[in-house]
Amino acid sequence: MSGHSKWANIKHKKAAVDRVRGRMFSRLAKEIMVAAKMGGGDVDANPRLRSSITAAKAVNMPNANIDRAIKKGIGELGDVTFEEIQYEGYGPGGVALLIDCLTDNRNRSASEVRTTLDRNNGNLASSGSVAWMFKRMCHFVIEGENADEEKLMDLVLEAGAEDLTVEDGVAEIWGPPDAFEAISKALEGAGIATTEAAVTRKPDNVVEVKDVKVAEQILRLVDRLEDLDDVQEVTANFEIDDEIADQVETD
Repeated sequence: MSGHSKWANIKHKKAAVDRVRGRMFSRLAKEIMVAAKMGGGDVDANPRLRSSITAAKAVNMPNANIDRAIKKGIGELGDVTFEEIQYEGYGPGGVALLIDCLTDNRNRSASEVRTTLDRNNGNLASSGSVAWMFKRMCHFVIEGENADEEKLMDLVLEAGAEDLTVEDGVAEIWGPPDAFEAISKALEGAGIATTEAAVTRKPDNVVEVKDVKVAEQILRLVDRLEDLDDVQEVTANFEIDDEIADQVETD
């Protein structure tokens, strides 16, 4: 999931780390397969593959997993037939949702996404009704002792970042998509590990959530969507008030 820092903080505090990491590795592997299938297995000649591998290494995905995904993509370990689809929708409180999928069965994906939205106080929207609220950006999350504004500021700004926020031991870095590799290399060179690294979307404006029940409904909906095998990423445009965040219970 990508979204506003408040959501990122809640997610990192409450999510089961192993479950999140496993889901992340699976989606990164699928993205690498598609990138290799579309542009070939040569990293130097395939920018999408290069970015996908950079994102995978940023979260310590094993090299064996990366190599296997490339081989699957270029057909050495069977054919890959994934299709990219984006769904748009609304969640509780009028929150806008972008749901990106990689699937080998368009009908299954559409049915699962629609059903998940319907069962969790959301609804599917028409194409174009939500996408305009977001812009593509590169995004990095850093936790622990390296989530230090003084340590990160000059490093990431010189690499092309546009924004850095540090809150509750979690640092978020945002920049234009074409700065992804430069920022990744700068962090790697400084020995700073990332929890997340990707080219994603950021909302231009956010919906402030000040009700505990609505906050719980939103987080539950996003979690259900992210559990779907075909879903690669869920992006939303909400911010949960700190006081409300402390009361949120997730399952």
